[in-house]
Amino acid sequence: MNEDRLINIETKISYQEDLLEELNKTVYQQQQKLDRLEAFCGSLARQMRSLAEAGSDGKSAANERPPHY
Repeated sequence: MNEDRLINIETKISYQEDLLEELNKTVYQQQQKLDRLEAFCGSLARQMRSLAEAGSDGKSAANERPPHY
């Protein structure tokens, strides 16, 4: 009876270790993705600022006449 119980506990621990390893991999991958998304958002923000600064130079794309006029 005790040996069966010990085997059952060892099996559960083994499954938990595997699950923990998989969860750690998932968290690591999600952090990598978050880092890439943050870098991308920073790049977009810089582009938006540079476009806003370029637009405030007197010529705004919204105020320009289209070429067909």
